Amino acid sequence: MQLAQRVVLIVEDELDTAEMLAEMMRLSGYQVYKTLGGAGAVGQIFHHRPDVVLLDIMMPDCSGYEVLSNLRRDPRLKSIPIVMVSALSLPEHVQKGLESGAAAYLTKPVGFNELRSTVEQVIQRSQLS
Repeated sequence: MQLAQRVVLIVEDELDTAEMLAEMMRLSGYQVYKTLGGAGAVGQIFHHRPDVVLLDIMMPDCSGYEVLSNLRRDPRLKSIPIVMVSALSLPEHVQKGLESGAAAYLTKPVGFNELRSTVEQVIQRSQLS
């Protein structure tokens, strides 16, 4: 019996970055969906019910913090782990992301092994809770 393929949804406003993250996740065996920008992110997350979301912070239409806040208020979506992926790298940015409810925070540019291991860890933690 084959296990169901894990699903990741990428919320990123930069097309090149979204595709790079998507390719890394595909190479790690994930089914990947992307949405460009934060405005439609919650609807896409509701539709696809991913195992994990990779969420950019700085987007022109809706910040990653707003998306995260909306997810954490929705009882149907609040348990989906969120990995914030941002160019904002100061300790206070990381702290704000984690305090906002992100399961992990990665700074760009993200390496393949770092991304893969972080995604695997947050999925495992979410299954234990």
